[in-house]
Amino acid sequence: MTAALALLRAGHEVRVDERAAGFGEIGAGVQLGPNATRVLHGLGLDAALRRNAFSPVATRFLRWEDDTVLTEWPLAGHMEARFGAPYYTVYRPNLITVLAAALPAGVVCFGKAVTAVESWHPRPLVRFADGTAETADVVVGADGIHSAVRGATVAETAARFSGMCAYRALVPADALSAEPAVRVWLGPNRHLVAYPVGRFVNLVCVVPATDWPEESWTAPGSLAELRAAFRGWSRELNDLLDHVREPVYRWGLYDREPLPRWSTATTTLVGDACHPMLPFLAQGGAQAIEDGAALAAALDGDLAPALARYEARRRPHTARIQRRSWDNNVDYHLPDGPAQRRRDAALAAGEGMNVESLSWIYGNDAGR
Repeated sequence: MTAALALLRAGHEVRVDERAAGFGEIGAGVQLGPNATRVLHGLGLDAALRRNAFSPVATRFLRWEDDTVLTEWPLAGHMEARFGAPYYTVYRPNLITVLAAALPAGVVCFGKAVTAVESWHPRPLVRFADGTAETADVVVGADGIHSAVRGATVAETAARFSGMCAYRALVPADALSAEPAVRVWLGPNRHLVAYPVGRFVNLVCVVPATDWPEESWTAPGSLAELRAAFRGWSRELNDLLDHVREPVYRWGLYDREPLPRWSTATTTLVGDACHPMLPFLAQGGAQAIEDGAALAAALDGDLAPALARYEARRRPHTARIQRRSWDNNVDYHLPDGPAQRRRDAALAAGEGMNVESLSWIYGNDAGR
């Protein structure tokens, strides 16, 4: 929807074909760094975001067994002063509502599942499961890690399983007394992230899995198994889990190696369709938002060179984030021992991951 909105604002005619029957909850929460909110503010959504999003005071990395603060980054106020845009956490259905409300009526057509993209025509042809077909000057695949557009154009590539899966759940915010912050507990072989999304606290609980066949956001999970996975961890963390109620969801964490290309002369990709990443830098949604702005900025003049410019600008940046997110699958889950103590010492000294070390992400202006 960000891509559609940015392209509309740039003067293009846009149609969004959505396979779902309507917009619904796809994941409970999302973190939006200033690199993403900069784009959304540029599209005129700043007031709507302020009404629907939350501004946490800090990000805190905590030790798994006793809540010792390993490092803390200021967020509220600091991010906007440093990068010119705020850091928000938001209930994902609310973000979808904000974006959908900004699109003119008739732009989105539901119940349109893509079965084929024939890009060898003068104008690419998209075929749908309902037997209909459409042509366009440019087809943009914004259809996720299982992208039908990618598979039909630049070829399918195998997903890479991280060896981890994640539970997600919501806890009522009024059941907790902790300061509203993004909290990340790091421990042996697993970690847990908790952050406010208005009336709720969103939990993402990452644990090992030997195999996981689904990349689904809606596969059911076991609350008993979730609590057992963090038994013996800190009191504060287990207080959070005590407030969780069914349903909980569980999904396997996959990414892909950076693609060598994601465009043809008349098709391209955005978001997880071209750069799926593990959620260990909180950048998956933000990078999809950036893609929309970058595509709209590039799509001027002859189409093939414009799509090549878009890809050339975005591919190295997103590949770097993909690799860093994959590396955090190791760094976040070190067993207690020398490597873990070196990591914690670096975090405490401000030499590890922090706002300034990630300024290449937060300061990026995708719409230029």
